[in-house]
Amino acid sequence: MDIQSDEMFRLLKVRINEWSQAAKLAQTVVAQPGAASVSSKVKAKPAHKQQEEKKEVPTFIDATPLGEKKNMTLPMASEYQPKQVEAAWYAWWEKQKFFHADAQKVLNDPSVKKFIMVIPPPNVTGALHLGHALMLAIEDCITRWKRMSGYVTLWLPGVDHAGIATQSVVEKQLWKKEKKTRHDLGREKFVESVWQWKDEYGGRINNQFRRYGISVDWDRFAFTLDETRSKAVIEAFVRMHEKGIVYRTTRLVNWSCALKTALSDLEVEYLDLKEPTFIKVPGHDPNNKYEFGTLTEFAYKIKGTDREIVVATTRLETMLGDVAVAVHPEDPRYKDLIGLELEHPFIQDRVLKVIADPILVDMNYGTGAVKITPAHDHNDYACGKRNGLANINVFDEDGRINQNGGKYAGLMRFDCRNQIFKDMTEMGLIKGKRPNEMRLGICSKSNDIIEPYLKPQWYVDCKDLAKRSCDAVRSKELLIVPDQYEKVWFDWLEKIQDWCVSRQLWWGHRIPAYLVTIPGVIDHPDTQNEDHYVVGRNEEEARQKAAQKFNVSPDQVKLVQDEDVLDTWFSSGLFPFSTLGWPDNESADLKSFFPGDLLETGGDIIFFWVARMVMMSLCLTDQLPFKTVFLHPMVRDEKGKKMSKSKGNVIDPLEVMDSCTLQALLAKLYESNLAESEIKEAEQEKKKKFPQGIPECGTDALRFGLLSYMIQGSINLDVQRVVGYRQFCNKLWNIVKFALSNLPEGFVPEVNGPDGLKLSLADKWILTRLSKTIDSTNQLMENYKLGEMVMGLYDLWLKELADVYIEAIKPVMKGTDEEAKKAARNTLFRCLDYGLRLLHPTMPYLTEELFQRLPHRNDSQPDSICIAAFPQNQQSFESEQVEDKVRDLLNSVKAFRSQLSALNVAKNANPHIVLRCRTEELKQVFIPEAAIIQSLVKSGQVDILGPSDQDPAGCLKNHLNEDYQTLIKVVGLIDVKLEIERIKKRQNELTKLMDGLKKKMNVPGYEQKVPEAVRNENQDKFNGYQREFTENEKSQSDLAQFL
Repeated sequence: MDIQSDEMFRLLKVRINEWSQAAKLAQTVVAQPGAASVSSKVKAKPAHKQQEEKKEVPTFIDATPLGEKKNMTLPMASEYQPKQVEAAWYAWWEKQKFFHADAQKVLNDPSVKKFIMVIPPPNVTGALHLGHALMLAIEDCITRWKRMSGYVTLWLPGVDHAGIATQSVVEKQLWKKEKKTRHDLGREKFVESVWQWKDEYGGRINNQFRRYGISVDWDRFAFTLDETRSKAVIEAFVRMHEKGIVYRTTRLVNWSCALKTALSDLEVEYLDLKEPTFIKVPGHDPNNKYEFGTLTEFAYKIKGTDREIVVATTRLETMLGDVAVAVHPEDPRYKDLIGLELEHPFIQDRVLKVIADPILVDMNYGTGAVKITPAHDHNDYACGKRNGLANINVFDEDGRINQNGGKYAGLMRFDCRNQIFKDMTEMGLIKGKRPNEMRLGICSKSNDIIEPYLKPQWYVDCKDLAKRSCDAVRSKELLIVPDQYEKVWFDWLEKIQDWCVSRQLWWGHRIPAYLVTIPGVIDHPDTQNEDHYVVGRNEEEARQKAAQKFNVSPDQVKLVQDEDVLDTWFSSGLFPFSTLGWPDNESADLKSFFPGDLLETGGDIIFFWVARMVMMSLCLTDQLPFKTVFLHPMVRDEKGKKMSKSKGNVIDPLEVMDSCTLQALLAKLYESNLAESEIKEAEQEKKKKFPQGIPECGTDALRFGLLSYMIQGSINLDVQRVVGYRQFCNKLWNIVKFALSNLPEGFVPEVNGPDGLKLSLADKWILTRLSKTIDSTNQLMENYKLGEMVMGLYDLWLKELADVYIEAIKPVMKGTDEEAKKAARNTLFRCLDYGLRLLHPTMPYLTEELFQRLPHRNDSQPDSICIAAFPQNQQSFESEQVEDKVRDLLNSVKAFRSQLSALNVAKNANPHIVLRCRTEELKQVFIPEAAIIQSLVKSGQVDILGPSDQDPAGCLKNHLNEDYQTLIKVVGLIDVKLEIERIKKRQNELTKLMDGLKKKMNVPGYEQKVPEAVRNENQDKFNGYQREFTENEKSQSDLAQFL
């Protein structure tokens, strides 16, 4: 299956359709080889200006031939447009093989730096959610940084066959279309139909991968059920069985009656019930709801006496499988009853005794007597093993009561519960029913209520492997980042239970175990007897093993392969090495790229996947699969709640990248399980935040926004923050556009960049800031501090390059000093070139688009920013003295701006400002920088004064610090009388606002009744009003001298 070719073909069809549209619109399209645009009106209005009509936005049609490089010679658009920027780049990157890892290069030179990571394979059935988006942003950021830093990088992509999820989807589709079950089709035809579904729909994940711009090696794409992975899975199972690590036994499993299969712990979700709750249950009457969250007390009669013993249960129907009542041997209430038989009210021949069990029973809890159902409860099963009790299963696999349930046989389990309660009430055996808080296990795939179910299954013995995995972390051979997860690792692995790997499905890796029949030796094989099984890589090998095991000729052996398939996590556990050719130890990929370097994934699957990969790798290769595990937190909504469809708070990444209407956002609320009042509240909130829906933010803004949250321990995503980073993208666009407009035609940067040129203070300062940001970026990336890293880049571009340096050099660019211009242009180019490289791992599309527009030297221009060298230390440009000087300068600028704002001076007033310096030396330092102050403050005349200079008349003074004083000439700038009146009026308003808040905050019970978030908001408002009031008092006092 050539997935890459299929995708190229799909994209080609899309492009042909777009070219056709472009031809039809030829009259209105601006013709250009790389792109075309058409004007169309967009009705959406900004949240804060709902009455304004939005300006016309061009609709972009990408006409770049598939896989070709986009034409960068055309003028830049007036503003950043995500679709236009993202178009064409990914297909070109792929065609150029920028992401391909050369195994031969590593084999030829073992000293070459390399970086290897596998992608956590998402389910083939699904769409990528925000958790995936965060994962991909993190992993691509790290991979691109390593590649640009000179490493041979292999980031290996793949998808998981997702046994239960995929089979469920196809079964639902089969029933919807043909009203047939998988059993109607039979195993072979059903599996064929699943493969057809996978081939038709399975490419969706890959398309989404590409949308995110991830730099994976598509030549090594792996599907966990493809032929190569299947061979590896069979080999792993056989080897582990031969080592005695895989074995078969009968135990309780998590059973989904709806799906008729055992489930892993990961596939069980929990519903915390605080009170009696009625719930619909799959397989039952869809018009009925069943009560959960209650505890029912009932009595068993002591045979031959008039005495009874009372027990309690949350699952009354399981009393059909009761085989004993346990009491504490020291409990005086029941000592004389131990060993006596009880009467089962519905099953007359049931052996039911009172037994003593000090391990299970707490005599001070409840009635001190516990009903024992070994086949349907984990604690009871352990009790049954200790006391030699029978295991009586009362359920069929679909959740109906079986023949062991007497007259209730054939009833669905919860209908049976209701009927038993009714019957026992009539018999006088029900002693009470009361609310009971409980956790209810729910099947994540079907919403069925999980049933503990006794069944023979295949297991992996985890104890020794778990110990080795703990030892690896303790010795720091395996690093877990953040290290807070080490405790979680130890807590789970030190209490690990053996892993049930059997699944009663048809879609998946069929277990290579065979039940043996040999006439006269094993006439009636027992599925509960492991000795009646052989395990082999194929049927012929299994036959030979059986013949040898039972000392018969192969032709006497009849084999039936186990119907079950392996837990999906079994094949996923092999992913770090099965994807590289294992078990072929001569594979070039295995030799070059195993073991890997990093495993990055969500902290919620540290047990289910990470630990299993480590254990299976240690078992099968005697090596750790990677050196470091980096775990990210779960993405929750802005209130910290887990995202789920039932809550209506799920955000699809594509809605953020491509935009989403308000109507679509509200529709989710009405599809949720929220109460009507909660829906109304959430609706008002969404209307307020997104009156015109979520605007188009693009891939880069989403990636950058998600990474910015990594500075925190948790991620409570506010989409408005991503919208803000979309504006940051537009700022980057405008910075480069400004720079290009100020570089003369034919500009070529100097060979040594700004080194050796006549650099101004501003030039030296921005180069210092660039150098320090380069150092911090590399250090933070090395330590996986991605949140701090992106915020450092944000500050460099926005607060330092845009807000300070570009404003400072505008007069230079307009001036006549050619040497100063040359220095500024080369400095600006260096900042753009290196700044885009620093940003590239976080924003691949925008940085490629802008990087390609820069006028690089022909002898040093890389084909793509993907493979450009990542900036390294630039210490020759670092100067603490320059930073100190500019810090003082910027503080003065801030003071001037604050004064002008307080005085309500218009932005175009060109005020006369004065900086008074404490010493003559400081004065001489700042005289040459007056133009920078003038540009940043947007002032008119700037005077730099020393200690002996006189102040100009009519100036308002402000003490900045012991070295500097800022003055603004207010006479002639503002109407002092009117300004004082304005301040007085505002003071009255602030007084009323503060009095209102004080009254609200002093209400009795305020601290107890008002939510903390609201109290904090009120306090912040009050502090802000108070601060403004104090500042206004000072301004009023200062201005009074000029009346």
